[in-house]
Parts: sequence; structure tokens; C-alpha cells
Amino acid sequence: MNIGEKIKRLRLENNLTQEELADRCELSKGFISQLERDMTSPSIASLVDILESLGTNLQSFFSETVEEKIVFKPEDFFEKEDEVSGFTLEWIIPNAQKNMMEPIMLTLAPEGMYEIHDPHEGEEFGYVLSGAVIVKLGQKNYVAKSGDTFYYKANRYHQIINKGKREAKILMVGTPPNF
Repeated sequence: MNIGEKIKRLRLENNLTQEELADRCELSKGFISQLERDMTSPSIASLVDILESLGTNLQSFFSETVEEKIVFKPEDFFEKEDEVSGFTLEWIIPNAQKNMMEPIMLTLAPEGMYEIHDPHEGEEFGYVLSGAVIVKLGQKNYVAKSGDTFYYKANRYHQIINKGKREAKILMVGTPPNF
């Protein structure tokens, strides 16, 4: 960790000049300048004074929290293609298995079918973006066309099939995540 760089960032976030920070801490502007360039190190007492002047404390300053990624781009996605069954699966939120739900993009080729899933705890949601699919739950079949949604408890065997002559694309969300 670059202490000086982090102090400078906090100082700028607080709209303070080096001189204003130095005055608040009873230090010299030159010391703050050297500190921000990592040319010197503060004593613990000086660091505590500086951090208090910047509205933080030692614990917060040294905690290395990684900001959670919110927006994901296509280059972040992970893809699995099964040419035999005629489907492509994209995990559109990387490492979603650590979350409460797992969104995926399912593309089915004409006459393609997604794997048969054994009954499990949880629920699944789908939004048909294009094409038409058959949602097979146990022994029953349900047709969902472009613009339709479907939602079911996953406590029966289930599968999604494209019997059409056009590709079908479905945004699906499952909970809990399957991995």
C-alpha cells in the first residue's frame, strides 16, 4: 500500500490543500508534500492526526476493501457451447455462484435442447428474447414464445427445447446458483 498516495487521494476528496491539511495537523506543508510522494513516513501519532483531519481512522485507512464490480461487459462472460445438443450457455455475471441467483443467457439452435436437469431445490425464471421454446416440467410441456416469461420451482425434472426452425434466445435466472 502506498500510504502517501492514499493520503493525497483522501486530501483531494476533502478539497484540502497540502497547507490546509498541515495546519490542521500542526505539521509543515513540506512534510505533507514529502509524505504524499512517499519520501518520508509519519509517526503513528502524526498519522492518526492526519487521518482524523481527513475524516477517517487507522482501521478504515488500512482496510483493503475491494470494490464490488457492478457492470459486466461481454468480454467478462464465460461461454459453454454444446454443438451436439445445439445450445450455447453464457454466464453473464462471472462467479455468480457466490450470489443468491445465477443469471445466464441460453441460446438454442433450431431443434436444439438444453440438458435435462434433475429435481433440485430452488426456482428458475426465463424471459424468451427471441424464438419459441418448450419448457418441459416433469411430464408436462409449456410453450413460451418471444416476449413470454416462465417461472417454476425446480423440484421436477426440467428441460428447455427449441422445436422451431429459428434460433431461440432466453435470459434465465436460477436460484440458488447451480455449480
